[in-house]
Amino acid sequence: MATCWQALWAYRSYLIVFFLPILLLPLPILVPSKEAYCAYAIILMALFWCTEALPLAVTALFPIILFPMMRIMDASEIIQRPFPSSFESPGEWQSVGMSLTESHKLGGNMGDSRVFPPLSHVSACQVAMEYLKDSNILFVGGLLVAIAVEHWNLHKRIALWVLLIVGVRPALLMLGFMLVTAFLSMWISNTATSAMMVPIAHAVLDQLHSSQASSNLEEGSNNPTFELQEPSPQKEATKPDNGEALPVTSAPSEGRVHLSQEHLRLTQCMSLCVCYSASIGGIATLTGTAPNLVLQGQINSLFPQNGNVVNFASWFSFAFPTMVILLLLAWLWLQILFLGFNFRKNFGTGEKMQEQQQAAYGVIQTEHRLLGPMTFAEKAISVLFVILVLLWFTREPGFFLGWGNLAFPNATGESMVSDGTVAIFIGIIMFIIPSKFPGLTQDPENPGKLKAPLGLLDWKTANQKMPWNIVLLLGGGYALAKGSERSGLSEWLGNKLTPLQSVPTPAIVVILSLLVATFTECTSNVATTTIFLPILASMAQAICIHPLYVMLPCTLASSLAFMLPVATPPNAIVFSFGGIKVLDMARAGFLLNIIGVLVITLAVNSWCITIFSLHSFPSWAQSNTTAQCPPRPANTTMPSP
Repeated sequence: MATCWQALWAYRSYLIVFFLPILLLPLPILVPSKEAYCAYAIILMALFWCTEALPLAVTALFPIILFPMMRIMDASEIIQRPFPSSFESPGEWQSVGMSLTESHKLGGNMGDSRVFPPLSHVSACQVAMEYLKDSNILFVGGLLVAIAVEHWNLHKRIALWVLLIVGVRPALLMLGFMLVTAFLSMWISNTATSAMMVPIAHAVLDQLHSSQASSNLEEGSNNPTFELQEPSPQKEATKPDNGEALPVTSAPSEGRVHLSQEHLRLTQCMSLCVCYSASIGGIATLTGTAPNLVLQGQINSLFPQNGNVVNFASWFSFAFPTMVILLLLAWLWLQILFLGFNFRKNFGTGEKMQEQQQAAYGVIQTEHRLLGPMTFAEKAISVLFVILVLLWFTREPGFFLGWGNLAFPNATGESMVSDGTVAIFIGIIMFIIPSKFPGLTQDPENPGKLKAPLGLLDWKTANQKMPWNIVLLLGGGYALAKGSERSGLSEWLGNKLTPLQSVPTPAIVVILSLLVATFTECTSNVATTTIFLPILASMAQAICIHPLYVMLPCTLASSLAFMLPVATPPNAIVFSFGGIKVLDMARAGFLLNIIGVLVITLAVNSWCITIFSLHSFPSWAQSNTTAQCPPRPANTTMPSP
């Protein structure tokens, strides 16, 4: 019997993939409507994402199959209309994949000036176009720059440089690691940031432990200022995994046990500092983490007339202060939880800190020295990185005319150049500029011939490190959002949530943020935002509040994955290094989740109102169902700027 259960467990993914679609079939069969068909597709994909029975990116491809077959992306509705009602120009028709001549051959009427695209071509193409929107391009361009920074170790140089400035006193060391990790996570993958910072943190702590141990051997006493020591092998051997103490021949002294606990707590604290700050730092920039781009893509898809309300500058103005506040509160909370309330000790103001500080400081200096002087590639990437950020901020800031409005305006004066255009432009330049100058070397394959250096970025490196699965995952999310809108499911769900209109809007933010923060502990943050945001957009239209008022906090809340090792890759990396139990992470992460929700609520109800004009219902969110929404403050409980 045990063997049977083991076999079933081993084949669980195959069983889920086979039986789950069958078990959900009563929904579309008993309720034969577009809303039910779309709900079937969303529930199926959500469960596959939660169970990871299939790779996340493979599940994200389901709309390409299901939506045309279920007629969710309704081509018959388009066929019944003249050409201009579905496409603004013949050029747009050609972008779908057919010329005007081909359309007449396949189904158009030569005697009719109207053009009717055939069902089979339009439906699939409409779904497929959702997989390569401008937000995906921004994601790819931003990652090209991040890959170049990581490839040439510029991120490690920045990290060590900041740590040399901050110092190695316990509280300041924590703050230094958190600031560096958060800053790097704003621009490069939080997984890569954590994978780099955790070994550095452990190396510094090991040196502190070694220095403290040698000091205790010489003095024969404990250091009351900075008591650090790793658990001895003898102690580890006397306490197995089940936690039951075994008899030992010679127990460690009380001082050594005390020191071991101190060192263990600091190690746990430092590890959690790294993984938490990696998740927190990603919320500060639009490209910092994928859910931010999911929000931008869905806002542009669901509300095409929004006027580019979510761009790099507006997002940074809102999210960066939120990130700073949350990071500082996380720093204080982890200090209190693991190091106690003795701030004098935490900041190392005692007299016996010099030896330990010098030893740990020496580790950082050695690592920094091994990097050598800055190479031409590092300098070039630094310059291009600064140019990229400046171009992002000044393209279309909103409170003054940016270079995009002045140099590349469209008919309404808006910038035709997007943040994705800028990112791809800088990414392409990195393929062009050589990594060394002049850098000519002998070609080992052709003796006697010179070989030019590689570029700052080469395709082999970019292709290996580019997470193409996330590109598909983002596209799947945009396709789900469009399918929910076309089928009417989002509108139906939004109308069911209209009783929330009687609830104060700040309370709605708290409730939804807690729900998303809980959900994201068990599933991908991209999948979480993909599922929730279309529903929240329709709910906002139904109860006449600004869609961003509920979509922004839920997007940030999807990054509050602090409680479980499986919640996010940084947590898993830290957990794999040892020294942390699931209970330790859950205990620290639970209150940090609550703190995060409160900080997000504060941000959305204060400076965010001015940045995004959340005090009134926007005209671009008006629809047939929201015609009754007045263009005045949507809720009296929400302060006006």
